[in-house]
Amino acid sequence: MKVAVVKETYPGERRVALVPAALGKLQKAGCQVVVETGAGDSAGLVDSSYEQKGAEIVADRAAAFAAADVVLQVRTLGSNPEAGQSDLELMRPGQAVIGLCDPLGQPESVQQLAERKVILFALELIPRITRAQSMDVLSSMATIAGYKAVLQAADHLPKLFPMLMTAAGTVTAAKVLVIGAGVAGLQAIASARRLGAIVRAYDVRPVVKEQIESLGAKFVELNLDTGDAQDEGGYAKQLTEEQLKLQREQLADIVADCDVCITTAAIPGRPSPLLIIEDGVRRMNPGSVIIDLAAERGGNCELTRADEVVTAHGVTILGPTNLPAGVPQHASQMYANNLVNFLLHLTKEGQLDIDLKDEIICETLAAKDGQVQNQRLRDMLDLGPLTLPASRPPIDHLAGD
Repeated sequence: MKVAVVKETYPGERRVALVPAALGKLQKAGCQVVVETGAGDSAGLVDSSYEQKGAEIVADRAAAFAAADVVLQVRTLGSNPEAGQSDLELMRPGQAVIGLCDPLGQPESVQQLAERKVILFALELIPRITRAQSMDVLSSMATIAGYKAVLQAADHLPKLFPMLMTAAGTVTAAKVLVIGAGVAGLQAIASARRLGAIVRAYDVRPVVKEQIESLGAKFVELNLDTGDAQDEGGYAKQLTEEQLKLQREQLADIVADCDVCITTAAIPGRPSPLLIIEDGVRRMNPGSVIIDLAAERGGNCELTRADEVVTAHGVTILGPTNLPAGVPQHASQMYANNLVNFLLHLTKEGQLDIDLKDEIICETLAAKDGQVQNQRLRDMLDLGPLTLPASRPPIDHLAGD
């Protein structure tokens, strides 16, 4: 089985789907690796480093797609909606594509790939279960985003993070509030604490209080009845408009007292919840900083603009949407390790073995046999129940292809 790695075409994307150090595992599993020339350049991984590990370098993108049984990408169509369109004509029926494709935000792109009769695995759909943790690219990239968010905040804040006692006097520590204690939020808490800040954190899910406090931050509790506020996948449930209004009002008092606010609250496939309105920004001290990691889907702050730096009421508001691309070597290493673990899970005796009785494979499979396979995506696209191919056993019992 030939596996191809192609150069990322999304603007500003510097990651690569596979790093040279990951090739050995694939080769032991019977896979040959083909790399489009220059695929790793933006991450500081030159062609020769892939060749030394046994990869074949091909001259152009078309040659990589033509040679591949499986194409590995960081951003496939959906998470690369414009430039990704040109890849459609390079794909062929039965070819497998694995990568990030924003299936819940751009389900139409999954349908396009299905119509091309491509086998698509959407890495965003990997279930949050114990045996899939080594394949969880979202958590890996969120770890990097949380870390980088703190560095961006420290760079823009006109203060130092730590308390310093010097001959010139004492410098008080910066106050940091982190909203949302998922993977990105927890990493932001840990990073801000390492820099010496006084950190508080809020999450609508009371169950994360212990995690927040274990990192040395103070858990912020609001007078808001939300129950457990957590769905089966571990994400925060969407609140009612009345609950959101109360949440915003109470958070405004807390935000006004901090120097830095890092927001990470997001619900997959939906607009980001609005947590900080303009009046809340107005109440912050001049020079304060907001880093809005939910900017890609509208942002948690009313004044956020995706990938822009906004100054309003003396407050600097950043809305970065791809922080992992800012540290492409380690981001690529982490992504590649997750991706290789997933591909090996799919592989048996050097060939794809699509066992739909396996929860990880079944939930991640987005398109196959010319159809959108994931029922959640089918519902979003109003496609109705899945139609099984004639003369084949029911999909729940289908193994291999």
